[in-house]
Amino acid sequence: MKNFILGLLILGLTSPIMAQVIKTEELSEVVLYATNYKYLNSVASEEPAAIPVEMLERKVAAFNLEDSDYYQDDYDFYQIRFFIPDGKILAAYDKDGKILRTIEKFKNVKLPESVSNAVLDRFPGWTVSEDTYLVKYHQTKGVEKSYKLTLENGDKKIRIKLDDKGNFL
Repeated sequence: MKNFILGLLILGLTSPIMAQVIKTEELSEVVLYATNYKYLNSVASEEPAAIPVEMLERKVAAFNLEDSDYYQDDYDFYQIRFFIPDGKILAAYDKDGKILRTIEKFKNVKLPESVSNAVLDRFPGWTVSEDTYLVKYHQTKGVEKSYKLTLENGDKKIRIKLDDKGNFL
């Protein structure tokens, strides 16, 4: 009986040693293309954008036109609309999937610190009741960002326009 238990113990300890043979496999090569990195670099600013803005811009940049239902070889460019409750983007793509231009509009997003500080310095005592963030991107012309704000102070309302760095327009 002792020999039988000793044999089972030795067999139990040696079988996991045999099971640990590592097989090496060579994986196929994967090539990644960042077709819309220029768009993402252009719309990125020094201060981080609001989460909904950044999320939707990344979706636009990562959109694969050739795998979509809209793609046909006959057309030179495509206009695709992206929507979320906080905003929308209309993007124009060429037939290779590169972004040519975008028009972006977001309502009531978190303002960057530079814009908030500029409003506080120029209009103390006023509160922002509504804001709209607009972005126009063009492949050759670059990017133009602006904020349209509605300020309130009691019964008074004014509308102002600023760029993304806090300069009044």
